Amino acid sequence: MKPVVIKNSRVPGWLSWFIKVRAITLFPFIFIKDEGDEILIRHETIHIKQQLELLIVGFYVWYLVDYLIKLIKTRNPKWAYYHIIFEREAYDNQADADYLSKRKLWGFIRRKK
Repeated sequence: MKPVVIKNSRVPGWLSWFIKVRAITLFPFIFIKDEGDEILIRHETIHIKQQLELLIVGFYVWYLVDYLIKLIKTRNPKWAYYHIIFEREAYDNQADADYLSKRKLWGFIRRKK
């Protein structure tokens, strides 16, 4: 599924409570604060795939729980965000132009080490 990309959006700013975000994916939309680039759009499209695999709501529940556990353990919002299982897959693979075509089901669990 191809996401709907909305550039120059205010949505990322509205949702930047703990850390500043440049883009956010709220299925099926990708809201980007500026014009974005290929890598950013690929990162957010990885989240679209993850959301579909977890029937959308499951993604948001798992994402929030994973973030809160890491935040409670470290008391560091930025570290907790970057170590969410879904973010790790997206950051690890955002520069790979072929990743979305070769990505396996539940790719966030099968991250490269």
